[in-house]
Amino acid sequence: MKHLSIVVIAFLGFYVTAQNTQQSDTTKTEKLEEVLVKAVRVDAKSPITHSNVSKEELAKRNLGQDIPTLLNFLPSVVTTSDAGAGVGYTGIRIRGVSSQSTNVTINGIPYTDAESLGTFWVNLGDFSSSVENLQVQRGVGTSTNGSGAFGASINLLTDGFSDVATGEISNSIGSFNTRKHTVKFSTGLMNDHFEIAGRLSNIESDGYVDRASTSLKSYFLQGSYVDDNTLIKAVTFGGNNVTYQSWFGIDAQTLRVNRTFNPAGQFTDENGNTQFYDREVDDYRQDHYQLHWNEKFNRNWSTNVGLNYTYGRGYFEQFREDDDFSTYGFDPITVNGSLVNTTDLIRRRWLDNDYYVVNANVNYKDNNSDILLGTSFSHYDGDHFGEVIWARFASNSNIRDRYYEGNGKKNDFSAFAKGTFKLSNKFQLYGDLQIRNVNYETSGINSNLTNFNVDENYLFFNPKAGVTYEYNDNNDLYFSYARANREPNRDDFENNPDILPEQLNDFELGWRHKDENFLLNVNGYLMYYNEQLVLSGEINDVGAPLRTNSGESYRLGLEIESTIPLAEKWTLQPNVTLSRNRNVETFRNFDGELQNLGSTAIAFSPDIIAANALIYQPVNNLQMSLLSKFVGEQFMSNTEAELSKLDSFFTTDFNIVYTIKPKSVFKSIVLTGLVNNIFNELYVSNGYYFTFDDDFSNPGTISTVEGAGFYPQAGTNFLLGATFNF
Repeated sequence: MKHLSIVVIAFLGFYVTAQNTQQSDTTKTEKLEEVLVKAVRVDAKSPITHSNVSKEELAKRNLGQDIPTLLNFLPSVVTTSDAGAGVGYTGIRIRGVSSQSTNVTINGIPYTDAESLGTFWVNLGDFSSSVENLQVQRGVGTSTNGSGAFGASINLLTDGFSDVATGEISNSIGSFNTRKHTVKFSTGLMNDHFEIAGRLSNIESDGYVDRASTSLKSYFLQGSYVDDNTLIKAVTFGGNNVTYQSWFGIDAQTLRVNRTFNPAGQFTDENGNTQFYDREVDDYRQDHYQLHWNEKFNRNWSTNVGLNYTYGRGYFEQFREDDDFSTYGFDPITVNGSLVNTTDLIRRRWLDNDYYVVNANVNYKDNNSDILLGTSFSHYDGDHFGEVIWARFASNSNIRDRYYEGNGKKNDFSAFAKGTFKLSNKFQLYGDLQIRNVNYETSGINSNLTNFNVDENYLFFNPKAGVTYEYNDNNDLYFSYARANREPNRDDFENNPDILPEQLNDFELGWRHKDENFLLNVNGYLMYYNEQLVLSGEINDVGAPLRTNSGESYRLGLEIESTIPLAEKWTLQPNVTLSRNRNVETFRNFDGELQNLGSTAIAFSPDIIAANALIYQPVNNLQMSLLSKFVGEQFMSNTEAELSKLDSFFTTDFNIVYTIKPKSVFKSIVLTGLVNNIFNELYVSNGYYFTFDDDFSNPGTISTVEGAGFYPQAGTNFLLGATFNF
């Protein structure tokens, strides 16, 4: 017997009321779909702090911007964009934790790069169009696959199968010549068992910053087999990004007089004129192949096996002016009687990698317990090499010579047992034990032409436990403790061969209240670290942020989020995070002296982050939202250097969605508008800070010189879109 259920999905920055007709007993195939991500997700009553984002919510602002930008209004989130407009290289920090310490999975398969530990959303162009839902866990969260979550995890589930044939054409245009074109289809279930679905997308943008252009071509294709107890999915997705680099940033003076200036590719021609190389780009392609088999044996037992192969390859191309021969292993030469040991050249620095993953989980569930056993193994093999593709003076080099060449290999094995146990009508116990073994080896020569040899093996034990007390139908309290360990990445070892792994003890205490349309979540957390790998403020020669061990440190915070119905057609959804993020003791070398600065703020960790959504829905097919975001001041260094301070900023966006239901041809036409930063706030959300010793200006003394770079974000800009569903 069918019944009508009204599902209200509400969380900070997002709100939708959807109406579904479903079986009173959830279908077996729906349960099988959930198994894809069950190993890395938690449910509503879990003692883990989390937010869920639905496909419908992503669609409201899915006009070409990357996934981090779409998550900007969730609690404790700060996002940034190199190009300034949310397209291209974008980043997300949650509770001040950098992307290198955030775990990202797609269908339970690790997406976080195994070697750099970074997440390159630019390689997932328009991926939000193929996401069924996602979950953001703050803190350590539950045990996951791949590099462990160390402050946050983002778990994505791709499109579920469709019973009926569907099609979609979506187009959007906007500021900075931004445009997105998407075509999707599904055959629906053929012979009640088989479905094929896919997507093709193209995103182009000139970027807010000069020449910070982005060209993203992507695809998604899946085939599904479904019956009462089996779901098999073969999924492939990927694409190519060509992105003009803008990771150099600009100094404070340039920020004041020409905030869109981009120094990337700048050189002086033979006539003394300033020019910009037109191919100063990142050109990278990544293809993913996944196979998932979910099997339900009876009401209690189910299994999931996931296989993955990822092939990535590409390069960063760069014009270099008057580079030393020694940088490339060139021998000095004589030209017209003069010794030549420098040259203009164009180089490519390549990454060519293979990544294999096997996941296997078994689940037992009855009325009082839900137990999950799982294991994951991954193998990464990445080649790093550089080529000079043109040089004014090529010396003794030959075409396709590699001036450096190295390799990195990483094996990652983990096993976990986790369970939720109903102790009574009021109490629910959560337990989670994970062991993880990581081996990382490098060989060869790095881009600095030095031998780079790492052979490290780590064995981590990560226990977690928590309890939920359900006071009544509207209120529950929870407490949890989690231990996490995480290994350094490749850049950490290059910057400091003696780098240490980081450890975290995470305590979470929360209260969740839900009463009809009113929701309130309050969560307090203490994240206490040993040798936290904090961002130092510096970047390397390809724009990647560098990290350093900070000894003892902590993040103490309070997160509050709510959904408040103001009137029949008005809803308010505020959230705020108040935190204190400190290194217990900080040392630095300055002007030739070792200084103890005592307790200092952790870099890129504002004490206040707040967001709000004011939503007006006059009729069912029209929704307007005013979305606001405040980020308090923060330092880009751990020394609280004044030059490294980023000012606080407050931005407001306006989003409108209007749905038309034609009587023929199309099932619906959805018109979407988004005006970002409507008050034209000129702000900076990211940057870098560096120091170096100058012992030449005053012989016999050492003076420390400071510098900083800033990534300006766009002022008022807009995006308009139309989606045709049939």
